[in-house]
Amino acid sequence: MTQPADAAERRAIKPVICYPNETLPVPDLELYRSARATAIKTGEVLIQPREADTFRVPAGNFFRISSVEGPQVGDLNLWNADDISERFYPGKSRALHGTHLTTGERMWTSFPGLRPMATIIDDSLDWYGIDEFGGSVHDVIGTRCDPYTGNLLSGSQYHHCCHSNLTRALADELGVSLQEAEPHVHDVLNVFMCTGFTRDTGQYFMKASPVRPGDYIEFFAEINLLGAMSACPGGDCSAEHSSDTAACYPMLVEMFAPAEGALGNWQSPPLNGYDRSHGR
Repeated sequence: MTQPADAAERRAIKPVICYPNETLPVPDLELYRSARATAIKTGEVLIQPREADTFRVPAGNFFRISSVEGPQVGDLNLWNADDISERFYPGKSRALHGTHLTTGERMWTSFPGLRPMATIIDDSLDWYGIDEFGGSVHDVIGTRCDPYTGNLLSGSQYHHCCHSNLTRALADELGVSLQEAEPHVHDVLNVFMCTGFTRDTGQYFMKASPVRPGDYIEFFAEINLLGAMSACPGGDCSAEHSSDTAACYPMLVEMFAPAEGALGNWQSPPLNGYDRSHGR
């Protein structure tokens, strides 16, 4: 199409932030970190390469996801452990915080709950920032590698993509069929994954993750959580995913409980206050 005469003028209009977040409730990182300093380890799960597993974290406890043995990214799903219809909402988390999450930012739950479910209290990769390509770490823009897109693009039948890994893990955790579990698998926090959008075509890209063994991201559980983590078949996602080509490594999830009274009068956040009348 021919550009209109005022094309440059239209492009020059300054953007407006859709959801100014100055009024969001601010997490008490000082309190959380003080409680974390008293915490004792209560368990761990070692996620095998190209597989997924589940874990549970009570409200007021902590969990840490770490790189072990080699650079590896993971796909994280979280649910309210008492009602899995309330689950992580990456789209709203992205709208409130940005395309990638780091220290002091939160994972928010789906409607109608829309409340904090986990707060990031520490991130060993928060130094990375945004690189010259527009890439950053821990994204909430990608979905998860899945067999349906693989089949659409290449006719493959690959079963160890993150969607399938998470489906199997959740089915085993809940004791239900794969068909019952699959609708509860949702878009993820791409832990340690380095991603962005190309400037010329606007396409979603990935690049080699800066993660190294010993790097970690740590969370405070705002509500009772059921989690599932997949060690992505893409390894560090430097080349491809949804295949057995990349070098892949385990990922470690550790859970910690603070000392009694360490959180003072802290309480789990209530469900969103909207009255749900929807104008009727």
